Amino acid sequence: MGVTRLKRKDRRNKTFSRLEVQHLKLATNLEQGSRSKQSTTDQLAKNNAILDQLSAAK
Repeated sequence: MGVTRLKRKDRRNKTFSRLEVQHLKLATNLEQGSRSKQSTTDQLAKNNAILDQLSAAK
């Protein structure tokens, strides 16, 4: 089976979706008041609290 060439529209969509995923991976900053604000009950927040307690105890 031969390799088929993507049409121009599909090539553009592939490129844009790849760039969008890359942008989302790089967007790690959390803005105050946004929906992406970190929850205080998630595991990462709990781990950070424990680490803060351990570093304060030293």
